Amino acid sequence: MGRSQAVPRGGDPRFGAGADDTGCAILHVDMDAFYASVEVRKRPDLAGRPVVVGGIGPRGVVSSASYEARAYGVRSAMPTARARSLCPGAVFLPVDFAAYGEASRAVMAIFNDVTPLVEPLSVDEAFLDVAGAARLLGSPATIAALIRRRVAEEEGLSCSVGVASTKFVAKLGSARAKPDGVIVVPRDQVLDFLHPLPVDALWGVGEKAAETLRRLGLATVGAVAEAPVGMLRSALGEAAAAHLHELAWGRDPRQVSVEHVEKSIGAEVTFDTDVADVEVIKRALLDLSTKVGARLRRADQAGRTVSIKVRLADFRTVNRSRTLGTATDVAREIFATAWALYQALRPGDRIRLVGVRVEGLAVASGSARQLELGAPERGWREAEAAADAAAARFGRSVIQPASLLAGERMEIRPRPSVVPLSDPRSPS
Repeated sequence: MGRSQAVPRGGDPRFGAGADDTGCAILHVDMDAFYASVEVRKRPDLAGRPVVVGGIGPRGVVSSASYEARAYGVRSAMPTARARSLCPGAVFLPVDFAAYGEASRAVMAIFNDVTPLVEPLSVDEAFLDVAGAARLLGSPATIAALIRRRVAEEEGLSCSVGVASTKFVAKLGSARAKPDGVIVVPRDQVLDFLHPLPVDALWGVGEKAAETLRRLGLATVGAVAEAPVGMLRSALGEAAAAHLHELAWGRDPRQVSVEHVEKSIGAEVTFDTDVADVEVIKRALLDLSTKVGARLRRADQAGRTVSIKVRLADFRTVNRSRTLGTATDVAREIFATAWALYQALRPGDRIRLVGVRVEGLAVASGSARQLELGAPERGWREAEAAADAAAARFGRSVIQPASLLAGERMEIRPRPSVVPLSDPRSPS
């Protein structure tokens, strides 16, 4: 793990680690099978075995699969039941977001050691602009090797890196370097790299768009590049046609942006069996509101619009939202709004999934908060912030959010035993 490949996946030496990286200051770093790899790191006995992470219930969905599991056809977003039929010998594990978040922060810290110009896309991938790091650390390909070595040695994980002159091409490079590889796409060979690729390699081309383009005889990126823009416009519309034409010629002017603004924060749950019990649904909405509130406070965000998603047993999905007078990051307010929306909806059918989301986010710290008439200056937000601190130290299970259902004071119960010093949650 962590060794640069002389020849990338696909066997084309023009795009190996030793290719000319002049002017290729954009890196896309993508962790390999991230969730599954973190689980294997926790349990070394799983190394070399097919590991599947995700919902393990009858309606669960695969979040991540090790490459050993992928060899059997298991993929992310696949129903877990399907994954079990394809690979019955796999080890199926539930998601552990706390562990993945901790690993993500450690990996991102390595990226930020290399350059301050880091644009995270998710917990397991980021763009880096390394132009300013060249004098100290070397060429872009050398920096890619340094990052891969540090991630392997310090975190026990592997990653793949695309090195290119644009974000689009760098991201395609990392995808084709997987697993545990590096691809450099020289500036003067971008079209040689791009044009043989299938048309769905273009950003924004999903299954339907790819099918439309193939019906027109445009099966590769090169074919899209050579196609009349009018043909693309009539098939996909003005905006999509212009976007794909530019990408097909390797043109992507976007810079690495260090400011990532969340548009919304939410959570949802799929029930193992369809639910009709109103109390079960109510408690699910409460639990989701509690999670969303905690995530908002952790991100120093607050939002004015609360929305719910309800998926019925026949897979019909209904969304409802309400905009509040002031922004909130308080679970009690989020839950009250979500529950009111659900009561007004009255779906009258068995429920498969519910979700809660807060939108229209802005920085919470320092923002004015309008108190309800007669409300104390300190109340639920402070109580929930105290609960966050207790959860960070002892685990979320010490919090009893169900007390919100009765309008009682939130209860925090410390665990009866002392947290061992070896416990990763113990304070440093």
